[in-house]
Amino acid sequence: MTAIFDILVIGSGIAGASVAARLSQSGRRIVLIEGETHPGYHSTGRSAAVWEPAYGPLAIRQLTRASAAFFTAPPTGFTDAALMTPLAILTVAPEERQHRIAEELAAMPDAKQVRISPAEAEARMPVLKKGWTKAALLTEAAGALDVDAIHQGFLKLFKATGGSLVTNATVTALEHQKGLWHATTRQGTFTAPIVVNAAGAWADQLGQMAQAEPIGLKPLRRTALTVAAPSGLDTAGLPMTLDVDEEFYIKPDAGRLLLSPANEDLETPGDTQPDDYDIALCVWRIEEATDLKISKIESKWAGLRSFVADKAPVAGWSARAENFFWLAGQGGYGIQTAPALSAFAAAQILGQDLPEVLQSEGFNPADLAPNRAALAV
Repeated sequence: MTAIFDILVIGSGIAGASVAARLSQSGRRIVLIEGETHPGYHSTGRSAAVWEPAYGPLAIRQLTRASAAFFTAPPTGFTDAALMTPLAILTVAPEERQHRIAEELAAMPDAKQVRISPAEAEARMPVLKKGWTKAALLTEAAGALDVDAIHQGFLKLFKATGGSLVTNATVTALEHQKGLWHATTRQGTFTAPIVVNAAGAWADQLGQMAQAEPIGLKPLRRTALTVAAPSGLDTAGLPMTLDVDEEFYIKPDAGRLLLSPANEDLETPGDTQPDDYDIALCVWRIEEATDLKISKIESKWAGLRSFVADKAPVAGWSARAENFFWLAGQGGYGIQTAPALSAFAAAQILGQDLPEVLQSEGFNPADLAPNRAALAV
C-alpha cells in the first residue's frame, strides 16, 4: 500500500503532535507516523513537565514565554482540563556552591527570579535541612503542566482538522525520488513532498536515512521516582525545589513528592528504564539536603531527554536533504515550549512570517538552525 500526502510528520510525541496539529489547520493533507502502538510512549509520556521561564538557554526562555498564553487560554475544544496550574520554583545552593546563585541570576537577566534568604527558602520548603541552604532564588511566575492533556489536545486538534495518525509504523527506509519522499513502514509506504523529522531520540538516525546533516543528538537518561509525603506535610503550595547545579529536584505531585537526581546519562534510543545507581544517588543527594528519610519508593521510571551541543532545539530545513525539516533536540523543554515551537515550525514549513509572539520576544530563527556553528559534528 502506498498513501500520498502533502506532508509526512514522523514521530507523534509532543513535537510531532503539536506541529502536525498546526499544519493540518492549513488544509494540507498531513500524516503523523508513529513507531509505537500509541503516541507519546517515550519521552513525552514520562515527563514531569513544568512551565519554567527561568530555565535553559535564551532561545528556550523565549519559546517558553511565548507559549504561556496558549497554556492559560488554549483554543476552544482543545481540552476541558487546566493545562497549567501555579507552581513556584525554588533554586537552592549549599555553602560550597552558593556563588552559583549569583551566577545564575546574572546569566538570565530576562528571567523573573529573585534572590531570597536561606530562612525564606526553608520557610517555603519545610523539608530542607536547617542550615544546608546558603543561597536561594525564587521564581513565582511558573507552573505545573498537565502533560497528557496538552499532548492529547494537540492530537485531538490534529484529527479534528483531517489529519491521519498511523501507529505501529516504524520507518525502516526513507528515500527521496523525483521530488517526493517515500517512508517505508510495516503499515505501508507513505509519500509526500515534505518530511518533518520529529522522531525524538531517533531523529539523528532518521536524518541519516535521509542523507541529511548530522546534528550530534545525544539521548540522555533521566530517572524519577515518587514517595509519600512526610506525615503532616501539606504539599499544596510547596515550590518545586531544585539544586542550583541540577543535582536533584523535588516536585509536589498530587499529595506525594516526585524526586529525581536530575541525571543525564548517555544511552542509545530505546525503552529506557530506571537504573538502581540513579535511584540510590537520588536518595542520597536528597537526604543530604533535606530531612526526608526515604524508606519506600512508590513508583520509578526513566525517560530520554535528547539534546544537541548547545541545548537549544533544532528546527529548520536541512541544508543537505531537500524538503527535509528538522524538529528535534527539545531535551527537557519539549512540553513547556510546544505551543510556540510548533507555531514557529509550521510557519517555516508553510513559508509564513515568524509568529508575532516570537517577534515580540526578539526570537532569532538562526538560533535553531540545523547548520548553526554550535552543531558542527
